[in-house]
Amino acid sequence: MAKILVVDDSLFMRKMLTDIIEKSGYTVVGEACDGNEALEQYVKLKPDLVIMDITMPNVTGLEGLKMIKIIDNKAKVIMCSAMGQKSIIQEAISEGALDFIIKPFQKNKVIDSINKCLKNK
Repeated sequence: MAKILVVDDSLFMRKMLTDIIEKSGYTVVGEACDGNEALEQYVKLKPDLVIMDITMPNVTGLEGLKMIKIIDNKAKVIMCSAMGQKSIIQEAISEGALDFIIKPFQKNKVIDSINKCLKNK
């Protein structure tokens, strides 16, 4: 079963995502609240997939994505944000994110994105 790391500065959003993920049969192996913590957890837990918010204090999701990709260029990362701005989505994809989901989360879109990204070799 795929192991997923959930990264968001909002505990409420992490719990909401974890609930969607686990009810769909995947395992959440850890949580983080900024890009630095995401990198630490990624190295420690070696998840199959990371779902990471873009807008976080200290180290943003885009910075976290870049750091994770430096240590593992095959890392599978889905970015999420309440901001559906085209430039942010394009930057995330150009930095190596496989997909982008918009908050508030819609269960079917989250699961479709996870399934698509885990099949992407």
